[in-house]
Amino acid sequence: MLRLDNYTFNKNQIVLKFGDYDLSIINDGYGGDKGMYEIGVFKDRDMVELPGVTAEGDTVRGFLSESEVDEILLKMYSITKADPERIR
Repeated sequence: MLRLDNYTFNKNQIVLKFGDYDLSIINDGYGGDKGMYEIGVFKDRDMVELPGVTAEGDTVRGFLSESEVDEILLKMYSITKADPERIR
């Protein structure tokens, strides 16, 4: 099952590769001071919007609870059909 608690943060970040996309999850970004998380999506080293994961016109999403990050992990799998590979 894809869940954030399956991963340990390397300092303040986890990066998972889903096919052509990388998902960065940080615990010290928007909402970090409240115990929340921020995510960003990358493709070919560029931050990108990804419908269903980030909002239109935005490449990051902050103030996320752990369960919201879990939903994003499932969404990334659903979009890419690729199992996540930890790259950082």
